[in-house]
Amino acid sequence: MGKKDKQFVQDITPMEVDFPQWYTDVILKTDLVDYSPVKGFMVIKPYGYAIWENIQKYMDKRFKDTGHKNMYFPLLIPESLLKKEEEHVEGFAPEVAWVTHGGKEELAERLCVRPTSETIICSMYSKWLNSYRELPYLYNQWCSVVRWEKATRPFLRTSEFLWQEGHTLHETYEEAQQETLQMLNIYRETAEDLLAMPVVTGRKSEKEKFAGAYATYTMEALMHDGKALQAGTSHNLGQHFTKAFDITYLGRNGEMEHPYHTSWGVSTRLIGGIIMVHGDNRGLVLPPRVAPIQVVIVPIAQHKEGVLDKAYELKKGLGDEIRIEIDDNENYSPGWKFNEWEMKGVPIRIEIGPRDIENNQVMIFRRDTLEKEAVSMDHLKETVEKLLDDIHNNLLEKARKHRDEKTYYVESFEDFKEKMDKEPGFAKAMWCGEKECEENVKAQTSATIRCIPFEQENLGHKCHFCGKEAKHMVYVAKAY
Repeated sequence: MGKKDKQFVQDITPMEVDFPQWYTDVILKTDLVDYSPVKGFMVIKPYGYAIWENIQKYMDKRFKDTGHKNMYFPLLIPESLLKKEEEHVEGFAPEVAWVTHGGKEELAERLCVRPTSETIICSMYSKWLNSYRELPYLYNQWCSVVRWEKATRPFLRTSEFLWQEGHTLHETYEEAQQETLQMLNIYRETAEDLLAMPVVTGRKSEKEKFAGAYATYTMEALMHDGKALQAGTSHNLGQHFTKAFDITYLGRNGEMEHPYHTSWGVSTRLIGGIIMVHGDNRGLVLPPRVAPIQVVIVPIAQHKEGVLDKAYELKKGLGDEIRIEIDDNENYSPGWKFNEWEMKGVPIRIEIGPRDIENNQVMIFRRDTLEKEAVSMDHLKETVEKLLDDIHNNLLEKARKHRDEKTYYVESFEDFKEKMDKEPGFAKAMWCGEKECEENVKAQTSATIRCIPFEQENLGHKCHFCGKEAKHMVYVAKAY
């Protein structure tokens, strides 16, 4: 372990030693979350919630720019509504939390705490929609959902999580398909342009698709330990729900018709993705565009005349567009502050002391490369803005390089099992498209088909897992 890492050993378990423990150490020691009294329910603390707010702000604008409006639907859903679409209720049944009493009185009908909102939203759409002139319905809600998970891990898999879920209605299948892919592309841009997280996009297999969907599309990211993370999904639901819930409208031809339906969502598991794609043994490494604090200014010898004044002058000069914190806490040494802000992943640290003021310079430290250099105070704002972009681009390229290094081609099922066991990552393989074959892969390796990518490669004519005629090239990986 290098000299730069030694002072952090007592704080964070090295990821090479125990990756799950490293992850837990990072989220707790950087004050992102805490555990609540109910297993699987996390308290998102201000620093963690600020990351979610930045994701929400970016995505909400993208949604509104494409014509979507926000609504809110109830938390509780009558059991009778959930049962209207059999495939859907079967898919969520093991995870549903039920409310059976109101005060001391037993309810006449059980109410489920929403695991997702298709059923309650469709019941309302069936009341509202009358004519083709009202279409499309382009609505989204920001809320929480509950899925009673057995094994939980903050951000990645919790019994309650925050998310957004869009639910749209369209006249034609083609319009619904266009919407489904448009939203997936917005998710991809969010991952890469905001979170510096490269993703692979494609369609889910029939086995892995959303319960009740005609087709599910996904973006898959690769974490530092070689496991995949489903980072966002978009579903073309066809007319499954609109028929089950009797959503009809008077069409252009004067006849009653069922609209076509989409839903799409991302959640706070994106924060888990940020941690596991960019983090290191010092803690968080936050991409600048999503970081709650982009620049921290640490005054050196702040008791000396002019130092604090200069620090606040620098902050003012950097402007309101950059999220800046000044750490002028007198109870901690500069060295302690350096460690703390590095652990919290702040992209840029600016150090300013008496000697720096004399030389009209500051010391700038960048979290992604751990490099420090003296920079003139002249045009500091432009320097910092450019550096923030450079850090984003470097993190994206570094993550893409790591993913590519852990992506490999498969020659046979035995080859796949050996590689997946020794060096987890994305395996590219040909697949026959049959559910039995897919289930066998999972049973023998715990790996799943993550997606059928839009960009297909011809790696042969036979399925690498069973030898039958191949239909698709797929990405296969173990996943969170």
